[in-house]
Amino acid sequence: MAGLCSCASWRLPEIKGSNFIFGSNVTPIEQIQAKRGKQATVYIQGKVEKQVPLMKQWAYQISDSTGKIWVITNQSNLQKGTQVVLRGKVRYQSIPIAGQDFGEVYITEE
Repeated sequence: MAGLCSCASWRLPEIKGSNFIFGSNVTPIEQIQAKRGKQATVYIQGKVEKQVPLMKQWAYQISDSTGKIWVITNQSNLQKGTQVVLRGKVRYQSIPIAGQDFGEVYITEE
């Protein structure tokens, strides 16, 4: 269980087979909201849906039964379809267009 305290992601097959249930610390994606001035730290659990290479990082779209969210990380080895648990800070990027905000909530992995 010591590995579960690190900041890296965990692939669910590595913790299956035990009686361990990763539960109360995981936030359903639909409940993640960015609050001004606060950057909450959350754990999410879900499946890698998409992956996008960035300059020195990667963006992964993670989905659970409640929704989808993008996660920015230094990890380059997460494959589409992989089940993961990630820890990160909730962020919000405003995208104003014609007087409306089309911004998006995302997570930066710690």
